[in-house]
Amino acid sequence: MAALVQDRNYLKLITASGATNLADGIAGVAFPWLATLLTRDPLLIGLVAFAGRLPWLLLAVPAGVLTDRADRRRLIVQADCFRLVLALGVVGLILSLPTAPAPEAVLPYILALSALAFLLGCAEVVRDNAAQTLMPALVQKDDLEKANGQLWSVETILGRFVGPPLAGLLIGFSLLTPFFMNAVAFALAALMIWFVVLPPRIAPPKRSWRDETLEGLRWLWTRPVLRRLAVSLGIINGLSMLALVVLVLVSQERLGLSASGYGLLLTAGAVGGVLGGFLCPAIVSQIGAQRSLTLALGLIPIPFLIIGLFADPLTVAVALFFQTLVAALWNVVTVSYRQRSIPDDLLGRVNSVYRFFGWGTMSLGALLGGAVVSFGEPFLGRDLALSLPFVLAAAGTGLLFLWGVNRLKID
Repeated sequence: MAALVQDRNYLKLITASGATNLADGIAGVAFPWLATLLTRDPLLIGLVAFAGRLPWLLLAVPAGVLTDRADRRRLIVQADCFRLVLALGVVGLILSLPTAPAPEAVLPYILALSALAFLLGCAEVVRDNAAQTLMPALVQKDDLEKANGQLWSVETILGRFVGPPLAGLLIGFSLLTPFFMNAVAFALAALMIWFVVLPPRIAPPKRSWRDETLEGLRWLWTRPVLRRLAVSLGIINGLSMLALVVLVLVSQERLGLSASGYGLLLTAGAVGGVLGGFLCPAIVSQIGAQRSLTLALGLIPIPFLIIGLFADPLTVAVALFFQTLVAALWNVVTVSYRQRSIPDDLLGRVNSVYRFFGWGTMSLGALLGGAVVSFGEPFLGRDLALSLPFVLAAAGTGLLFLWGVNRLKID
């Protein structure tokens, strides 16, 4: 632990990841809140979330080839600089908004916001895929659980503990301020990564994009454990987005929360992630990776069911706390297993294929979540329709647990 804290390159990586996750935490409140100021239609709000997650479906695999070909450090810096420009682009969009846009004039602004979310997502795909390949180059394999646990804690503290309530306060001051703050965070992250010193690395010979992509795909697909973990993560993330895309409307309409209240609600979830980042490596050490994975899988459905059934802010906050704690346990186990199992010259491509399956479903889940509420409202009423995505997510992840008990074996 002490050796990790004293490693300057590791600290720069942690600082950069913290800055970008702070920006993500702010955006996680500011983007949907901005969308709800334009429209109350859950399908249009889901469209913005869909656009932000769609790059994981479209670009995850080619981003892996790019990661293995390019200078990974430079790639991260370029992606963060691009996100800086896009954050300022959102500021420009807000400044162009009329004081009270007519309902028929809302769609162009929603489409523009979706386009900016899509481009930010494209940069995030490239940045995150490249960044995840740096950890094995900076720490010893025996330290990966500790390093990933610390990284998860820092990312959770800033992305979910500090970012959401800060976004609520900034929105109260001015809707422009959160996006200016994001631009500053991206600039800091780019600066930190620019000064990271990596060990010498010889990139594999360049071949056709098709051949390199297929090599990463074949490597993953012939490893049953990694393949099943990727598919399981895809199901979990898709169902999570199905539910969480309407959380902003649940907070406003069922819980009666303001922007700052919504930010504090998300912060309650972050506390679980922070605690999980510190505790989960010890849990894995005590009960083993396999039991930890099974435990996480069995606990995932519970928070969705609680949020779907209860309309009390404190109860929902506890459920979100529990959800991120469980997510931390899943991530510490599976990310460390991937980093230890995948050869360095394939790390970018295999990680990208893994994320294609694991994260690509989030865009579909976001779009379906808004559609479920829109189409369910005429039959169930607004209140029950807003609960439906959470009940569906609980049922789906419960079925996944029944399948995964015997199929997800990592020991």
